[in-house]
Amino acid sequence: MKQIKRYHLLVNFLFAALPLSALAQQPPPSLPAQQVGVITVKQQEVPIVVELPGRAIAYEKADIRPRVTGIVMDKLYQAGAELKKGDPLFRLDDSSYQATVAADEATVAEAQANLPVKQSAYNRAKKLEGSGYTTADVDTAKSELASAKATLLSAEAALKYSKIQLGWTTIVSPIEGIADVANVSLGDLVSSGQTDSLTTVTTLDPIFIDMVAPVEDMLSFRRQIEQGLVQPGEKLSAQLQIDDNEILDGSGTLVTYSPTVSTSTGSVTVRFQFDNPDHIILPGMFVRGTLKLGSQKAFLIPQRAGSHGVDGSFSVFVVGSDGKSKKVSLKTYGSYQNNWIVRTGISANEQVIVDGQKNLSEGVAVSPVEVTINSDGTTQDTAPSQPNDMKQPPSNSQTSRSE
Repeated sequence: MKQIKRYHLLVNFLFAALPLSALAQQPPPSLPAQQVGVITVKQQEVPIVVELPGRAIAYEKADIRPRVTGIVMDKLYQAGAELKKGDPLFRLDDSSYQATVAADEATVAEAQANLPVKQSAYNRAKKLEGSGYTTADVDTAKSELASAKATLLSAEAALKYSKIQLGWTTIVSPIEGIADVANVSLGDLVSSGQTDSLTTVTTLDPIFIDMVAPVEDMLSFRRQIEQGLVQPGEKLSAQLQIDDNEILDGSGTLVTYSPTVSTSTGSVTVRFQFDNPDHIILPGMFVRGTLKLGSQKAFLIPQRAGSHGVDGSFSVFVVGSDGKSKKVSLKTYGSYQNNWIVRTGISANEQVIVDGQKNLSEGVAVSPVEVTINSDGTTQDTAPSQPNDMKQPPSNSQTSRSE
């Protein structure tokens, strides 16, 4: 025990004997700058892209029903064929309608022959009024002439309608489209006003797609247009994913949106019109559309650069003018190709740290290395290689680095 006490006294004596200036002149150990991967951001034209579910709706669809009663005599089309407006579909037995037309033509001829007789009688009575014809005789002749004219007009109207009915015995397509299979056979009796259709004609090009959008997104988009932050496109570029996961590239236009909001989902149905020349999209088909609605000037910040907080802000590290890390909070306006869209809070040519920021804290000296982000989320150095005697220890830059 005495030896231990003597040792402590000796150490304390030697430490006290050292000059204070010598202790003060010892510099604190300096840490090397932490190497980080960065990208240099710039303001650019960023498309506004939304992804919405929807369902295809026929541009036009007509259920074909007869307008007159008759027996089906001929089927004049092939199921699945493309029809033009006015192409014939069915022919009904028209013998009774031809007979009606003939009878109405005879009635018209009789009325036409009677009209000059009544006209002459009226002219004669009017001329000889007071000398053989009384005023009552003139009035009677005038009434008979008017009746003959009315009879002729009625007969002509009946003839016109009977000819129309005769024309209706040939049933034609009212629209362009694809004809479905027939629901009737030759010899079937069909009647005017029946509920069952003979067939259906559907227009497939163009085609409507009703997509469901959250009402807050639509209102936000409209406000951005009113404020001039977004330039809406007249023609919408779109990628449509159909049921078998096939992706179709095309263009379309906004037709209209529903004036009401769904009380159960809080969404609005928006109708778009798309070209469908190959008839791949069929009515009733479920579609997921990725639409380019317009464009805006903004910065693209990789999603791997930071994370959102509970308040919705997006925090990232940037390289400050003093070469040290600096943490900034940004507001995002949606995403585009694995990037967050940012309008303010950052400047052009500023370096955002996208690699090596996981354990980074603010105010740490950093050595930035320009990198690019591959499609699989990994980073790759883009800076020129250093001389052999200045190279850093090798690292696998192709592998995904922790954020």
